[in-house]
Amino acid sequence: MSSMVPPLLAGLVDDAALLQPGDTAVKTAAAGLREHRDAWYGQLAGSLLVPSSRLDLDLEPPGLPVGVINDGAFTALPATVAKLRSCGAEVRSIEAAVARRGEDPQPGLAELRRLAATDKDLEVYAEIPLSWGLLAALDAVAAMRADGLRIAPKFRVGGLAAELFPTPVELAAVICACRDRELPFKLATGIRHALRHTDPETGFTHHGFLNVLVAVLLANDGQEVAEVAEALGATHPVPLVEPARARRDEPRPLWAAFGAAAIMEPLTELVRLGLINGGYQ
Repeated sequence: MSSMVPPLLAGLVDDAALLQPGDTAVKTAAAGLREHRDAWYGQLAGSLLVPSSRLDLDLEPPGLPVGVINDGAFTALPATVAKLRSCGAEVRSIEAAVARRGEDPQPGLAELRRLAATDKDLEVYAEIPLSWGLLAALDAVAAMRADGLRIAPKFRVGGLAAELFPTPVELAAVICACRDRELPFKLATGIRHALRHTDPETGFTHHGFLNVLVAVLLANDGQEVAEVAEALGATHPVPLVEPARARRDEPRPLWAAFGAAAIMEPLTELVRLGLINGGYQ
């Protein structure tokens, strides 16, 4: 596999085709991700995100990277992982919500702690609501990592209601909180394009993946919430493209990945912005 993707963008986009409404077969989604990974932009692609309830598994040939998205009981996850591995998958991660908004995330974190301690080949992402109990939950995750467990937070930054879209200041505070605790994180839902924008149909304002990328660079450099929020709030590429281009040969700090239903969409925007040198070879 050859790639023209710089280290800053490597593995940035997980394949979320199976998480969208529809009847896509796992076999079809798996074949699509293999095509992406074999293409010139292959290093942009991360894992295939597979809901734990999907049983129509056909992942041959072996070796496809997979992230399991829990949509059932915690107790069923080990069996799901075992079945995926028996089908030839390289199961890299599990992502599971630990609470609904307003609920205490600590009991769910305790469940995921047990899972992380049992299967140390997995990166476990605890989806923590951006609401009450967040900072205490991040402290708990940091303590687990200090004990040697491979666990990290995940946050939803969108949904079906306006309150599910954090403001730039709110998301900046979360990013800086993860920075302060040396926590990598994933983002889910709500990121559709490179730049922050308002959806004309829903009126919801979505975060842009380029905004988040520059924000994590600033946070990692020690900038505080106001500066990080300024990057998250930008709606024009000018203040964002050059900071990202200047750092594209460095590994990406903090932000592990986000999911996209079609990897070609973020790729096309990155090429258009000059952050990947498009060479359809």
